[in-house]
Amino acid sequence: ELFMNKKLYLSDTDKKLAGVCGGIAEFFEIDSTIIRLLWIAFSLVYGSGIIAYIIFALVMPHKPNY
Repeated sequence: ELFMNKKLYLSDTDKKLAGVCGGIAEFFEIDSTIIRLLWIAFSLVYGSGIIAYIIFALVMPHKPNY
């Protein structure tokens, strides 16, 4: 219910590669550095973070400009 009206988009302003971590950070209203550090830790521990990032980058839409 808390996130019912929110949508997940790639960030156009806070991005290093494709804007995935910045978009997730905007969605949860937290610092994008925390998301990036968690993503790196996830990648090192489980080894699938790079593939997950590519999938997110392909699947997440850009924010509409209206």
